[in-house]
Amino acid sequence: MNAGSLIKLKSYEKILYVVRRNFITFAPIMFLLGLMLFLPVGLYWILARNTDILTGSVSRPLSILFAGIYYLFVFLYFYAYFIDFYLDMLIITNDRLIDVEQKGVFSRSIAEVDLYQIQDASSEIKGAFSTLFNYGDIQIQTAGALPKFVIHNISSPHVLRQEILALAAEDKKYHIGIK
Repeated sequence: MNAGSLIKLKSYEKILYVVRRNFITFAPIMFLLGLMLFLPVGLYWILARNTDILTGSVSRPLSILFAGIYYLFVFLYFYAYFIDFYLDMLIITNDRLIDVEQKGVFSRSIAEVDLYQIQDASSEIKGAFSTLFNYGDIQIQTAGALPKFVIHNISSPHVLRQEILALAAEDKKYHIGIK
């Protein structure tokens, strides 16, 4: 899904940035998926070597059925997590800031603020892992209905914060009539 399908751009508006969470924050769930995929294989290996429980005419089809159901749930969980991870994004145009937050597979929240309403922005990188891979959070203070935007786990938060503040200053000049 591209960012242009989520929002309707104004005639003079251009998408400057589409920012998603840093992919390294998805690595723990990939590791968990790998473990969960090999769990039935390991269990089968242990049971096949030590007992004859999986060789029966009823137990073998049942074990295959339960393994299939297990794998379906694992892939469904992974798919739902990936959808939530990938469709969370921040869209920055030359006029607005749009925060798209995916909440599960079938639910999405979209909030936007005009750049001239941005009062302050702060960025934060916490921890050694975040510092090593250069990702963190940005908090944007606004004068709009939603007083604070928080965008989590994005790459280069300090650089993006500076870019947002520069775009906001430029948009404020336009809205007060200084060109």
